[in-house]
Amino acid sequence: MSDVAKVIELVGKSDKSWEDAAANAVKAASRTLHNITGVEVMNMTAKVKDGKIVEYKTTVKIAFAVAS
Repeated sequence: MSDVAKVIELVGKSDKSWEDAAANAVKAASRTLHNITGVEVMNMTAKVKDGKIVEYKTTVKIAFAVAS
């Protein structure tokens, strides 16, 4: 385990839920980042059309270990 971590901020989106939007952000990050150790949900927003939510967005901070 590394003594150093880096944190990046991403926005995930989904047409299902805020939880799914957060999971999409983590999934996308895991394609290029290794050793993801945690995620913090920072903000949740949504796009509304005709009185209904049509897109969920979740801003997350993703932490991953950096080789030291």
